[in-house]
Order: sequence, then C-alpha cells, then structure tokens
Amino acid sequence: MSMKLLPWFLSIAILCVLSGCQSLMPRSAPPESMRIAFMPDIHFHDIYGQFDDEAFTGLPTATAQGVQYASIRSMRAQLQSTRLFNENYFALLAALDDVVSKKIKYVALPGDFSDDGQPLHVRGLKKILDKYHREYGIEFFVAPGNHDPTKPVSHPAGKPDYLGEGGKEQPVFSLLHPLCTAKSPKKWQGKTVICSDEVQELGYQPLMELLGEHGFYPKANYLYFETPYSRQLSSGGASTYDFYTARQAASFDRRQYEICHQGAGGKYKQPHYSDCYWVTDTSYLVEPAPGLWLLAIDANVYQPKQGGTGQAWDADNFSGSSDAGYNKVITHKPHLLSWITDVVQRARAQGKTLIAFSHFPMQEFYDGAADDIAQLMGEQNFQLNRNPRAETSRLLAETGLQIHVAGHMHINDTGVYRGENGKVLFNIQAPSLAAYMPAYKILSVKPDNKIEVETIVLKDIPRFDELFPHYRAEWEYLRRHDAPDIWNKQILQAANYHQFTEWHLRELARLRFLPQDWPAEIRNLLMQVNGEQLLVMSQLPATFSLEQMRAAIQGECLGESQGYAQQQAWRMARERAAAIARRNGLSLKDFAAWSGEDMSVDFYRLWSADQLALRDINSQRMVHYALLAQQFLLATQASAAEGSPVDPHRNQYQQQLAQLLHILVQFSGDAPSDHFLLELDSGRIQALP
Repeated sequence: MSMKLLPWFLSIAILCVLSGCQSLMPRSAPPESMRIAFMPDIHFHDIYGQFDDEAFTGLPTATAQGVQYASIRSMRAQLQSTRLFNENYFALLAALDDVVSKKIKYVALPGDFSDDGQPLHVRGLKKILDKYHREYGIEFFVAPGNHDPTKPVSHPAGKPDYLGEGGKEQPVFSLLHPLCTAKSPKKWQGKTVICSDEVQELGYQPLMELLGEHGFYPKANYLYFETPYSRQLSSGGASTYDFYTARQAASFDRRQYEICHQGAGGKYKQPHYSDCYWVTDTSYLVEPAPGLWLLAIDANVYQPKQGGTGQAWDADNFSGSSDAGYNKVITHKPHLLSWITDVVQRARAQGKTLIAFSHFPMQEFYDGAADDIAQLMGEQNFQLNRNPRAETSRLLAETGLQIHVAGHMHINDTGVYRGENGKVLFNIQAPSLAAYMPAYKILSVKPDNKIEVETIVLKDIPRFDELFPHYRAEWEYLRRHDAPDIWNKQILQAANYHQFTEWHLRELARLRFLPQDWPAEIRNLLMQVNGEQLLVMSQLPATFSLEQMRAAIQGECLGESQGYAQQQAWRMARERAAAIARRNGLSLKDFAAWSGEDMSVDFYRLWSADQLALRDINSQRMVHYALLAQQFLLATQASAAEGSPVDPHRNQYQQQLAQLLHILVQFSGDAPSDHFLLELDSGRIQALP
C-alpha cells in the first residue's frame, strides 16, 4: 500500500474504534425513498487552480472574490471538442449546490470526472468533493473513465491550446514530454512551450490515492465494501463484515488482473497469447446505507499493443480505452461478468436494491438507427465503434443485472435490452454537465422494487460568462491574423449556460461533425435549401437530374432545350408538395420558415439530448421532419419500382435524404428518457409527467 494513503486510512480506523464499527451496520430494507445523483463526464478542469511549480500563471480574471488567475483552454479548442473544458467548472458547482438543496446525500461520478487526469485538475476536484462532503455530508462514489486514467500508468502529456496573453494559444507540456526534453528553444508551431508536470496524465495508483476516500477504498461508515478481488466475497453482508479486513483486501496491490493483447489472462489465458501485463481494476461494491448496494464497475480496457517492451510501467505498451467499452470487457475482462453475476445473486438473496454504474454503455444508444447511420455515414463514423454489440448486451443481461447508469457518449438516452429468456437490462445514459444538454440524473429507490428516474437540466448557472472577456481577446486575435474557420462570436451573446452549450453544439457540428461524418454532397445540398424545397424535392420525378435539381433550387436557367419541361416538373412537384402539406394541416410557408442548416442542428440536438431536445425544437417542425421522412421513403420506393432512373446519382440522394430523416425521427426516442419509472419486477418502463 502506498504510504500516501495511510493518513486518511488511519483517521478512518480511529473513527471506527471510537464509534464502534458494528453500531454503524444495522440491517434493514431500503427506506421508502432514497435518492442518488449521477454525474458522468464532468471533465473537470480546475480553471483557478495554481501550478505548484508556478510554470504557468494563467490570465488575470475579475471575479466576485477579486482578481484570480485562470488557466483555461481556448474557445477554439472547446468548439472542436465534444466537451467544454472551462465553463463546466461552474456547472459542477451549480449541480452540487442543486444536490444540496434537494438534500441528496449520495452522488456517483461514472467516469471522466477530470479533464485527462492531470494532477492540477484532480487536486482541484478533490478539494471540491472534500468541501461538499465536509460541509453537507455528501458521499461521492467515483468510477474511472477513459479520460481518468487515459492509460493505466502515468505518462508525459500536455495540451497545445491553453489560452495565453493577447488571445494567443499557449502550449503547456509535462517535463518528460519530447517537447520539454528537447534542446532549447522548445517550440510548438512556432510558439514557446511551457513545461510543467502539472499536466502529465496520471495513472491508476495516484488517482486512487488522491480520490481514495470518495469510493475507491472502504470507509468506516460504509456498511459493506468489496472488490472483485476481495477475500470476503462469500460473506457479502454486515453480519460478518470487518472494516479492517476490507481495507486490507482493497489495497492497490491486490486489485490487479492479467490482460493480454489477444484476450484475458489468468485462468482465461490461451497458449498463443502474447504481450501480457498485470493492470489495475478499481471496481467495487459498496453499501452506503441499509439495503442500498452501488456497484461501481471499472469498464476501462487498455488492450496491450503487440510487440511492446514488456514493462507494465511503460504507457506506450497500451492502447487507450476510449473505443473499447464493454465489447472489450467481454473478451479481455470476463472475470468482471462472473463477479457481477455473483453480486446480483447475493443482492437478491439479501433483499438489496442494486444499482450499477460505469463509464461505458451496456446497450445500444442510437434508438435503433445504428444500421441506417452505418449505411449513410460509414461504419467508422458517428462513433459507431463505441456501440455495444447485441451479443455484448445479451451477456451483460445474463448476469441478472437490471439497472445500469452510464456516461461516455455525452447524451441523454434510455436503452432497454429484453432477452429471449425474459431478462431485462435498463441502460440509462446520463448527460454530461460539459455539453448540450447539460443535466444530471437522480435515481430514487421506491417501494415494490421500483426506481424513479429524473433528469435535472441546468439552465441558469452563476458565473458561466466569467471568462468571456478572454474569449473576446482570442476572437480578435484570430480575426487580425485571418485564421481559417473562426468560431462564431455570437456564442458570447448566450444569455445562460443552456444557450451556451447549445451554441457549443451548433459550432461543433459546423466545424467538426458535419465535415467528418456527413456525405459531402448531402451536407452541401442542405446548406442551400429550406424545408419547402426539401418537400418539393421529395415529389420530383426520377427523370429530374441532380444538376437540374440544383439549378432549380438556385433559380438558374435550365437551358432552352429542356428548361421549360424541367420548370414545369418543378412547378408540378411544388403543387403536389403543397397538397400533401394541406392534407396534413400544414402549409409550404411553414416549411419555408426553417433551413437545411437548422435541420442539421436539430439532428444533433436530438442525438445529444433525446426527448430533452424537444424543449428547444418547435413541435411543428418535428411534424415536418416526420412527413419529409415519409415522403422521401415513398420517393425512394417509387424510383426503385420504376427501374434505373435517368440520373442514378440523384436516386442516391433520395436514399440518403430518406435515411437522414429517418435517423433524425428515430433520435426523438422510443423509451422515456426525461422522467420515468422503472418497474424491475415486471421489466416495464413508464413515462412520468
């Protein structure tokens, strides 16, 4: 055990002696209503944390407490990332204050609780968690994510895009990074590099030492605690539970498993397996209150690379865990499934309410649209490689686990897996505080084995615009230097944090998602049309070529020989579109009120927030999307029935638009994802007002 752990372990031991450990462990059924808040993907960046070595002082910032120095990332970096780096600092404080106001005593953090496991940010997070535990009695339960740790062991790292003086980006890297070990001058794209170990990325051991009292290790006031590697697995209850034994069994050096490049090590190891290492696993089971079991699963899988050095301390020997998830848990950490199965059986035998959480999803999170997304955007795009396979979900459901809260995707969603044997697994995707739509989940334990799930959206949070003066300086610097793809300055007009995250999503879609994921022709077409023109396009005959369609949209002359005929075709298609709109109680004028660009933003709103996004999307527009999806599907079917069209490329457009609109409609969700009740005995899910 690391000596750094001894001070707080000793204090816990003293508390146990003084209070009497047995008196802390009464057994009873869960209270009528017990609430747990879940906040994954905080990506905490301690913007006012100070570098211990004073290598980087940050930017002077006016705050209510006076001038403080902010070590922040640039707005350019934020708008190219799926998460915010800076304003989520204020979002976390607001969320915890909200938890305090609701008198919630348990908060789970399912991974990516830090920016990238840097010492500066983890210390800052610990300071906040310590404060809310000390002042309000909140117990925190952390589970690791792919950003904490990024590799199983500490390693050199850094970022090129901290925000420096004058609106310029400032590279900051750790001392052993190649940029800091090279001979002076140290430069990154012409900019002088600042070197500090405050931005190295920590591995498991230092992370567990820093945050040990927030779930990773047992505490005297816990009623029960175990890991997959504990020797107390057979007891599983407070009647024989001993804090001192649990503390010893949960020590860092006893929480290791063997993993190889090809699959799991240990008893699962095959003769041909190579590149095998012993790696840490932080999974644990805790009973913080009578009758409530929280199962924190470490689903990180750092697959060893082939041909490595054989040294477990060398981070370069491991791949990151970002795209691994439970698909790799099945093949490389199967011992966790055996442990989960055992925990489920004991929970039922002892009448415990068991709620599991981890960073990665256990169930498909595309609302059944994954195949359409793969066909339209490609199997390697839109993060499809993070989607759990059906067999993965089946094996997880076979453990008997019924409810699991996940993060990682920064989305709001409810996935339900129903096996042929009747087993049901609910996977609740909790949103991120650092992205649209900023929210967290509350799970309330109810009588009769029911769980109420609420989604708490953060709209107005104090100080969210405190850093805006620095961003204005950055924007001016980019403008003066004619930087390409400058971010939209209107984001700084956001009236609240909700609007700010919505602008973040809008710019992220424009600068990253649309160029990377969408077929170029569809993307370019949608940027030129409105809803009325889309409905007209769905009614055009197969003989209307793609070139003619573009010309008609742009109002260009189609040529003397064919212009009149094609203009007539467009006019007739418009008449049919108007008739279809009227039959559905709509008008073309309604469709003309929104653009293809608006539709692309709504696409990502729905993908990110599911039913929560309907708060920001006009209800009539959702009706428009459903009608368009129907009409483009009918057009595709008609073209197929007629045989090869004059322009096969245009038929592809019809198919792509039909798929895109179908995906958008699917994203509005089938299972409730805002406020709902899970009936674990029957496997039913019920929407609540």
